[in-house]
Amino acid sequence: MEKVNQAHLYHWYAVYIKSRAEKKTQTELQHKGIESFLPLQRRLRQWSDRKKWVEMPLIPGYLFVKISRLEYDLVLQSNFIVSFVRFQGTAAVIPDHQIDYLKLMLKQDNLNIEITPETLEPGQTIEVIAGPLIGLQAKLVHIKGKDKAAVEFEQLGYSAIIEISVEDIKIYTP
Repeated sequence: MEKVNQAHLYHWYAVYIKSRAEKKTQTELQHKGIESFLPLQRRLRQWSDRKKWVEMPLIPGYLFVKISRLEYDLVLQSNFIVSFVRFQGTAAVIPDHQIDYLKLMLKQDNLNIEITPETLEPGQTIEVIAGPLIGLQAKLVHIKGKDKAAVEFEQLGYSAIIEISVEDIKIYTP
């Protein structure tokens, strides 16, 4: 059986980037011959005098690189890279299929993707941020699929459990 040299295997890794330097970092890595992926999404931005469609990083402060162990230090020597995203002390490998799925999602024109560091867990207090119940706080009972949540409202002295879109709620912070 032939041994595989780990130093020559290529994997995707996520790296932390200095604030607002994602596009500059990608350009710098391309000049070094390093494969990178910066997920961008077209968004309509509003300024005081105009509106304009711009490409914004989907995950601000992050960039993905496909490297072998041999390019690890070369990536860290880039001007705007802070560090690799780590899991249990080592650079976290991102499976190829997750990067492929992210690329596929970004090809969908009608899909508005929002990344949030918040993780919804049953028992948390949430606040409705859109729709007819805007402003109400509720207890998250459970999550149904990818886009629905059952929440319990107790404000009226009764418990009412309703299904609501996950996009219309956020974790309540007093």
